[in-house]
Amino acid sequence: MVVERIFTSPERGSQQVGCERITLKRDMGVVGDRNFGVSRHPGQNLTLVEAEEIERFCAEQARVPDLSLTRRNIVTRGVRLNELVNREFSIGGVRLRGIELCEPCTILGSALSSESLATPLVIKRWVGCGGLRVDVLSDGEIDCGARVDTPAHGQRGSKHTASEQSA
Repeated sequence: MVVERIFTSPERGSQQVGCERITLKRDMGVVGDRNFGVSRHPGQNLTLVEAEEIERFCAEQARVPDLSLTRRNIVTRGVRLNELVNREFSIGGVRLRGIELCEPCTILGSALSSESLATPLVIKRWVGCGGLRVDVLSDGEIDCGARVDTPAHGQRGSKHTASEQSA
């Protein structure tokens, strides 16, 4: 359960920039990202998506795999993000709380549409697997390759990671 890739976008609609490390501030999000300090709704601090879902979509559509295509900040591998809604977890020592699923919107639908897959079908395809909206609970840095520590099964809202609970 690791961070596969990290992306930021300095301005709305601008090209995503791949990063080896990001700095996060509590209740503010990713320093340098378009949503830093924006709080129109909970879960706007940080977005995550599963690499496996992106790769599955690309294989279905015969596209070259591109982990930046969903415009999420962090691409994870080996963790079921849907299970982290309403749970605290950490990545590289930064405490986070999963707020809600990051369901697809028309921007994502348009960006991923093609001659064979219209925007509404893209949106329908990504429902339930578009990622996770997250609030940042502590300051810190997250690097590519950082471990994703999740709560033990049944520990909703736990402040301890699975590795801490087994120690």
